[in-house]
Amino acid sequence: MKAWHYPTHIAHRGAGKLAPENTLAAFKLGYAHGYRMFECDVKLSGDGVAYLMHDATLERTTDGVGSAADWAWCDLAQLDAGVWHSAAYAGEPLPTLRNIAAFVRANDCYLNIEIKPIPGTEAHTGESIANLAAQLWAGAAVPPLLSSFSEAALEAAYYAQPSISRALLVNNIPSDWQTKLDRLACVALDCNVMFLSDDEVKQVTAAGFRLLTYTCNDAARAAHLLSLGVAGVITDAVDVILAN
Repeated sequence: MKAWHYPTHIAHRGAGKLAPENTLAAFKLGYAHGYRMFECDVKLSGDGVAYLMHDATLERTTDGVGSAADWAWCDLAQLDAGVWHSAAYAGEPLPTLRNIAAFVRANDCYLNIEIKPIPGTEAHTGESIANLAAQLWAGAAVPPLLSSFSEAALEAAYYAQPSISRALLVNNIPSDWQTKLDRLACVALDCNVMFLSDDEVKQVTAAGFRLLTYTCNDAARAAHLLSLGVAGVITDAVDVILAN
């Protein structure tokens, strides 16, 4: 196996249930609960700025309307990304990847960047985010882990920055999972905890790959999977599952 320097406990979208997901406030809250690794979703604005957001549209997590692809960063930066969650977070802005990198590096934390392309921009988004990650983590002992459901995005990230580790995201583990990981030069597979069996954990790790799982919010389940050799548990329950 390739060397692995990431913590086993990973806060999903920051602390994306207790605070508005994919915001700096969520990262700060996850940090306050002892988490030192975070997962977040990163896409490109209409004018190419890398920023944090899960959805392809703005309505669920901001006061904006429409496709995220149609907005320039100067306009996205004015949106409220916190009031949807609770009044306490009203006015919380969308962060750029640059903002999050500054927080992570200043606090000796680790990051899993999920590349979340707007449909039709997969390769461009993968390449752009990989190049920016290389720039933002220049000189860092441990660069971020890049992951995506988009094989095209991961392939582009690989060709752009082959030294940055990658993980393929899946819902169910497909029968050709190893072929996919080899083709994309991924070091890890990241799958839905709802569909993960003990046998699959053993198969993936025995083949020399790391296995991560999302979104595990049950402490007993998390402990069991880690005991089997799962390398990382991505969780919303940062107040229930204690980070090590």
